[in-house]
Amino acid sequence: MVTRPLPVQTKQAAVVLGGHLATWRKLQGLTAEQVAQRAGTTRQTLGKLERGDASVGMAVLLNVARALGQLSVLIDALDPYNSAVGLARVDEILPKRVRQ
Repeated sequence: MVTRPLPVQTKQAAVVLGGHLATWRKLQGLTAEQVAQRAGTTRQTLGKLERGDASVGMAVLLNVARALGQLSVLIDALDPYNSAVGLARVDEILPKRVRQ
């Protein structure tokens, strides 16, 4: 399997996102061990995520966000119906009714 190098913006986003997760953990007074345990992962994997290692799996990201009480924020941030584009295009793209 050939892996492509990550785009610079993706690497930067991973570092920023990881930093945000670390800040949430610290603001809540939680240790890395506590968050890792609550997220069902290891302290080492949490450390990778917090340092912006984009190879950490989505399940870990979602579990850490849940452990920090930020899962719904993450989900809402990506909800297309919370965007101007999504709201503008919903009538064009989606059917008026769902057929069964």
